Parts: sequence; C-alpha cells; structure tokens
Amino acid sequence: MIRYLSINLSDRKDRVILFFSSIGGVIGTGLFLGTGSALMNGGPLGLLLGYIFIGSICYCVMVSQVYIARLPVAGGHIKLAERFVDPAFSFALGWNLWYNWTVTLPAELSAAATIMNFWHPGVNNAVWITMCLVVAVGINMSGVGVYGETEFMFASIKVVTIVGLIILGIVLDLGGGPNHDRIGFRYWKDPGPFVQFHGISGMTGRFLGWSRVVTQAAFAYVGSEVVAMAAAEAKNPRRNLPKAIRRVYIRLLLFYIGGVFIIGLLVPSNNPLLNVNSNNASASPFVIAINQAGIKGLPAVINAALLTSAWSAASSDLYIASRGLYGLAASGNAPKVFLRTSRSGLPYVAVATCASFSLLSYMAVNTSSGMVFTWFSSMCATAGLTTWFGIGIIYLRFRKGFLAQGHKMIELPYSSRLQPFAAWWAVGASFMTLLFSAWEVFLRDSWSTATFMTNYLPMMLFPVLYGVAKILKPAPLVKPSEMDFHSGIAEIEAITHADVRPRNIVEAFWMWLM
Repeated sequence: MIRYLSINLSDRKDRVILFFSSIGGVIGTGLFLGTGSALMNGGPLGLLLGYIFIGSICYCVMVSQVYIARLPVAGGHIKLAERFVDPAFSFALGWNLWYNWTVTLPAELSAAATIMNFWHPGVNNAVWITMCLVVAVGINMSGVGVYGETEFMFASIKVVTIVGLIILGIVLDLGGGPNHDRIGFRYWKDPGPFVQFHGISGMTGRFLGWSRVVTQAAFAYVGSEVVAMAAAEAKNPRRNLPKAIRRVYIRLLLFYIGGVFIIGLLVPSNNPLLNVNSNNASASPFVIAINQAGIKGLPAVINAALLTSAWSAASSDLYIASRGLYGLAASGNAPKVFLRTSRSGLPYVAVATCASFSLLSYMAVNTSSGMVFTWFSSMCATAGLTTWFGIGIIYLRFRKGFLAQGHKMIELPYSSRLQPFAAWWAVGASFMTLLFSAWEVFLRDSWSTATFMTNYLPMMLFPVLYGVAKILKPAPLVKPSEMDFHSGIAEIEAITHADVRPRNIVEAFWMWLM
C-alpha cells in the first residue's frame, strides 16, 4: 500500500536509508517541542516513566511485526490483516492509518509556526504555516526521488541535532556551561519528581499528570511501525527487516529515554516557558536549558534545526498519507479517483486531497499555535495507539494460525522470546492508554470538549469503521486452518541473499549498526 521510498539501490545504501528513516524519520517535534508540556504536566520522573512506558509498547509492537518479515508485502500490516483477521479489520486499520498521518500534518505545521515565533513573534502564524506547507507539498509533488533525498538529509540533521543536544545536556548538567552551574538532580528535589496535575493532591494528581505525559509520548513514538512497511519494500527484506527491528532499541534507549532524562535534569517543571501555549519557541526544553546556561547564539541554531525537523515531518506525513489513500483505492476501500497518477507515477489526486486537510492548521491564526499543536498531536497519538492495538491483534491471529498449521516459530526470519506476551502487552497497554488518555475531563468542573474529542475521537472511530465494513462487505473471521502463509513466498525467497562481507572493522561496525 505504501511505496515509502521505492528504492532501486545497492544493499548498503538501502540499509543506510532504512536506518535513517527509522532512527531519524520519527524523531520530530514530539521529542523536540512536545516534551516541554510533558515535563510541565508530569515532572522529571513522571516524564521519564511515561516515555519508558510508551517505549515498552513501541518495542513490543516492533517485535510483533515479525509476520512482515515472513511476508514482506507492499502495505505491510494493513494488507496482511486481510489474511490473518478479516477484510473489515484491514479496512478499518487502513483508514485509521490515513487519518493518523493526515491529522499529523497540521500538527507539524502548527509546530513550525511556534518555532518561527522565536525569531518573529509579531508575525501572523498564517505566514509561517503557508511557507512550510509550500515546502511539504513541493517536495511531494517533485516525486519519490526528491522525497527520498530530502528526507535522508532532514533525518541526518535530526540525528546529529539530538545526539549533540544530549551530549551538550550532560556537559551543562555537570557544570560545563558558561555559568558553571552544576545542576545534578536539583530539579528532581525542587520542585520535585512529580507534578500534581492542576493542583490536585495525592496519587490522583500525580496519575493525571503522568497520563498527560503518556499521551504526548505516544505522539513522539508513533511512526516507528512504518519502518517495517518501508523495509518490506526494500531490497533483501527477509534479512534487512529483522535487523531494523533488532536495532529499534537504539532509538528507544539513546534518543527518547536518554533525551527526556537529560531534559528532566536541565529544566525545572515549573518553568513558565514550558507551556507551548505561550507562543514562544523557547517552549523547547533544550532551548530553555541553553538560554539558562548563558550560551549566546546557539538557541537560534537549535531552533533552525527544529524547523527542518518540522519540515521533514510535514513532508513525510503528506507522503505516507497520500500513499495510504492511494493504497486504499487500489484495494477497493476508497474511490477510484485516488488512483490517478502522473506519467511519472505520482498519485497527484491523493497528494492534493491529503494536502487540503493541512488547511486545518490555519486554526492557529486565531488561536495559539501551541494549542493547535496540542490538539492535533493528541489526535495523532490516539490514532497511532489504535494502530499499535491492531498490530498486536494481527500478530496474535498470525501466531495462532501459524502454529495450527503445523509450523514452528523458529522457522520465522526473526522471533522474540518475549512472544506472545509482548503482543498481549501491546494490545492491553495500548487499549488502557487510550481509555485513560483524557480522563481528567470527567473530574468535577474539568470538562473540555476539545480535549475529549481530540483524545477519544479515533478510539470511537475505529469500531465504527469496522462495523461499516462488516455491513458493506460481510466476511467471517479467517479461520486459523485457512490462513495463507505461502502466497508470495517464492518471489521473496528469490530476492533474498546473504549480506556482503565487510572489508574492515569500521565497515563491520557500520553494517552492524545499519
């Protein structure tokens, strides 16, 4: 369904692009900007625990995509849902994927406007949104070649930026900044490791704060599952996909967990600039820490890097959403008009349709760009959690049928000792996170229609889509004994080959990392 990079490259370059699309592709404004409000709501320990919790779900989702390693077909889990669950589940999951990436686009454009306010706070947000939208649409209309090269460049910038910020954060925490202030764990003691959400005392207040961290963390992590779909269409997928899955812990531990741990050390949770609704790009906790340390000029450089991150994410969101819509049309789940392409194969109707939804970001003209970013990031987070829930269900169905037909899990290109418990954790934890994503609105005098809709709409939408598909295209659940584990295997095995041996130690390390 998704031609993520449509690559005709050498195996080494293939792994490089997969690595940077997996490591850099999902590092975006959720980590760079959204962590500010997460720290404000949960405190340093609440922030860290929230990211560890969502990181555990993300890892379980990745190791649950083993069925794509056996059958790396275009469309990944969306297509394989037809084989292992039923067509209605594939329909609902496909439209949820499209919705997920479509609403993420205005979230990233709103984030870009917030970042631009760092330099020009008095300029109307519509100017910055239009500028970034033109960049995203221009890249997508230029074809997959331009998209692949620009995404590789943007992802490289993001990887270098986050690594540099983590190293700088360690230096600043140990007193290596211009002010020589050794921070240590000062802010874990005062104002404290947790935040009492909206002043609510006791465990309830801390849990509410932590739950807001979890929702924001989900927005930061969502997108990791696309890597498996991209790897399914790369060269030698039987070998490269398991490697992409095994290396996911690098992103989880180093960039996400390491990044938020450093943020919790450098910035107190009661700093007013953490509020993204302040319309100030200094809401990025990294920028706040650099300003506090007295480093001149560097905040502007960091914000420039964050802006390229927003551009990258917006371009990627539009690409995935448009190819998802094209794939839905190709499978008969969307109008055929979305199958129209240019002579070069560009699905221009799908791209234009998905780009039109980015106009929702102009809500930031009359409302705080930070508030609009929060709304859309919550919608994306809950849609992403719904996708993770679906991936866990597909794995459990796949496993049941695979064993029922006399196969053994050791036959798979990749297996985890954590299964099937990892899949059950992905299903249960994703569902519970969705259920409690905005339960503070049910407290006395705390109702917010915007918060309720942005958090619970995708959760309500999925069963509706499944029910509609069941009515329009009635089909029973696929029986384990009738599941298809063989179609397409011959073609996959024909392109599977051993890796090229490294020529030296440096190349061996690089190939291991890739």
